[in-house]
Amino acid sequence: MVKLKVTFSKTGDMRFISHLDLVRLFQRASRRANLPVFITRGYSPHLKISITRALKLGISSENEEAIFCMNERVEPEKFLIAINEKLPSGVRVRAVEEVN
Repeated sequence: MVKLKVTFSKTGDMRFISHLDLVRLFQRASRRANLPVFITRGYSPHLKISITRALKLGISSENEEAIFCMNERVEPEKFLIAINEKLPSGVRVRAVEEVN
């Protein structure tokens, strides 16, 4: 399993979406971009994506972090381009780096 640390911004009208909706947004964008995100096993399988800090509703930020667990290695630059094409305006991935 390969982990990618993603730095993203949440601005504009998107500052009004909740933490859970933001996680769902990244899950949908990952599926639509055909990224090989790891799927958990168990009763309720889901994509393994975790956002490090939960922002309060209505707060915008330029420097939030998320961890994406991938089934296979993906070039960080390709990941950034693919996911940004599927995200709505107001949420932008700014940087991606591989972590251990």
